[in-house]
Amino acid sequence: MALIPNGIPEKTIERLSEYRRTLLACHREGITHIFSHVLAGIHGITAVQVRRDLMLIGFSSDTKKGYDVKVLIDFISNILDSENPVNIAVIGMGHLGQAITKYFNGKSLKLRITVAFDVDPAKVDTAIDNIPCYHMECFEKVVQENDISIVIVSSPTKVAPELVVPIINAGIKGVLNFTSTRLNFPQGIYVENYDITTLLEKVAYCVKESEENNDNN
Repeated sequence: MALIPNGIPEKTIERLSEYRRTLLACHREGITHIFSHVLAGIHGITAVQVRRDLMLIGFSSDTKKGYDVKVLIDFISNILDSENPVNIAVIGMGHLGQAITKYFNGKSLKLRITVAFDVDPAKVDTAIDNIPCYHMECFEKVVQENDISIVIVSSPTKVAPELVVPIINAGIKGVLNFTSTRLNFPQGIYVENYDITTLLEKVAYCVKESEENNDNN
């Protein structure tokens, strides 16, 4: 079980993010309180897991009425969010990069995609979904000028390894890698390798096993 530097397990951080999105949706619908078993049911886990996650971050509450939705949103936000907004860059503005940018911007006030990079002359020096796109030759300079902390890598897989050194040199602190090539960085740079192909194959395998089990019953 991997731990984030503050000692909270990575999986707990992921669940806290999911809880917050659910709580925000509840808040918009006028729901003021929610029980742990309801929150658990929405996320397909146990109420014990929800309570354990919240205890891990120091949250305690009178649960006779359930958790106060607004209070819990604020508490989780204090754990997950930086004090100041975090600027993000996207490397590779193909279909995936543009889809990520379009989906993500506006979702969080603390995390914002502010610049993009590509090598395609048709994209460089243009604005894509209001995000300025620069040539990779300017990467280090633009990153430092715009105080970029995180990059999302959605470039072609074959060029992804070439991005490791520029990312290190630019002082990037976190990387979300959407290519199928695993990228490794030195200690001090957190990387999340998100391989869509592997995840789809995992889902396909589970579907296959489920169908075979049903056929055998």
